[in-house]
Amino acid sequence: MTRRDRTTRRESEERGAASVLAIGIIGAMTALAVALLALLGVFVVSQRAANAADAAALAAADAMSGAVAGVPCRLAGEVAARNGARLGACEGDGAVASVTVVIEAAPGFAVTASARAGPPGRPAAVPP
Repeated sequence: MTRRDRTTRRESEERGAASVLAIGIIGAMTALAVALLALLGVFVVSQRAANAADAAALAAADAMSGAVAGVPCRLAGEVAARNGARLGACEGDGAVASVTVVIEAAPGFAVTASARAGPPGRPAAVPP
């Protein structure tokens, strides 16, 4: 067997190896893209939850201060529902409202967010 025959034989045995490598790279890139999309989806849901908590806390604080008529926590629940969230907790201390909202992102997966609203200069209540 000559050197040329061995080279030709080796080339024919390795034919298609680049295709396998290309498929592996494409598969890895696809898996990375799917993971990145899932991560971005969680980020979007967490921002929606934070926005819903802020709006609900402001609504409850407005009701507590008398700027808006209504029951503070009921009003906070309505505002949270309009923003696609469920009111998890609602507390009031004078004119300061603290709320927690929950958004069901997927079956068995929930995102929570909390917010506090009230007049400026009032310190947050510190639990004992």
